[in-house]
Amino acid sequence: MNDTSPSPSRRALIGWGGAGLALGAAAAGGAVAVTRTGSDIDPVSAGSGGAVAFHGPHQAGIATPVQDRLHFAAFDVQTDDRAEFVRMLKDWTAAARRMTAGRAVGEGAYGGLPEAPPDDTGEALGLRPSRLTLTIGFGPSLFEKFGLADARPDALTELPKFAGDNLDRNRSGGDLCVQACADDPQVAVHAVRNLARIGFGRVVVRWSQLGFGKTSSTTPDEQTPRNLMGFKDGTRNIAGTETDRLEKFVWVDTKDGPGWMTGGSYLVARRIRMHIETWDRTSLQEQEDIIGRDKGEGAPVGKAKERDEPFLKAMLPDAHVRLAHPDSNHGATILRRGYSFTDGTDGLGRLDAGLFFLAYQRDPRTGFIPIQRSLAPDTLNEYIQHVGSALFAIPPGVRDPDDWWGRTLFSEEA
Repeated sequence: MNDTSPSPSRRALIGWGGAGLALGAAAAGGAVAVTRTGSDIDPVSAGSGGAVAFHGPHQAGIATPVQDRLHFAAFDVQTDDRAEFVRMLKDWTAAARRMTAGRAVGEGAYGGLPEAPPDDTGEALGLRPSRLTLTIGFGPSLFEKFGLADARPDALTELPKFAGDNLDRNRSGGDLCVQACADDPQVAVHAVRNLARIGFGRVVVRWSQLGFGKTSSTTPDEQTPRNLMGFKDGTRNIAGTETDRLEKFVWVDTKDGPGWMTGGSYLVARRIRMHIETWDRTSLQEQEDIIGRDKGEGAPVGKAKERDEPFLKAMLPDAHVRLAHPDSNHGATILRRGYSFTDGTDGLGRLDAGLFFLAYQRDPRTGFIPIQRSLAPDTLNEYIQHVGSALFAIPPGVRDPDDWWGRTLFSEEA
């Protein structure tokens, strides 16, 4: 730091609530050391078995069994200091490591210096880990900063405009994102809130989205969830146990490039408004024709069971399932982790409700983009509209306690 850096005592006083300053003693890999064991760790939460492993070759929250709740946030970077931004990523990683284990951030929500803000906001005290996962991604605009232009992947191209898009820029884009999934909404909100607080002065929330009622599953042995239109969604979704399909369609390979993305993925996030009042006045037969499955069992047209192989030619040419099926898109396949949302009303007496669509893939140019273009004539488009959009590069997982989010990118570019 320069000569205006706070003294060590002042730095300790500011703590995690400060404007992006280094905290405590540095761990071996440069991340903040927050591995204190003591009264800040709830033994029930930490040992409940409700924690998802944070370390691994891939980030949790992708192939992980889908949790019930979501808090997604996109951030814009405010600092032009590369070292300060990297320090924030290390701080975030340290905090995420503790929160996903059901532990408080830093020194906790109480018991510290009375004159300083607590290190943790405290609303998750006494709650179990709730299978919390935190997944970070980098948007195309981030690579315009910090001299990262040459490291931007070719696959991280701005999404094209699709037929019917009516995108709100205030709900689109972002330099980076955090996806928090948990079975308890308060745990998910707590996680994003703490990261936003730690990032104060370096990043600011651009937009965020709460989600409930997962609309896709990565565990096919469980009952397929339903979306707000009442239909089962994600019957053919990639399972977290299907290693071969994950390797083929989700994880970036060494030959895909660039090297820092190996083991990562690409995330497309789309806020899809559903005109549910109009849908609710549509006949059952028409609803089933539009989707291409029956509403009760979820069976494709002409079949008896949900997981029966669909006969696409038995469906109407503009049926959703027919147009979205891999056989109609040269095998294009994505992993979905979407959630339903309701955000009050639109001011015209209608619910602002729909699907927050999340799709992971090895390359959006061979995944989401061709599928979405194929859906242009989909009759379902009369009942939905895409109003928010973003694309992020999801780096590989945090390997061990000395690793940190984004290390492969920023170390490669150091």
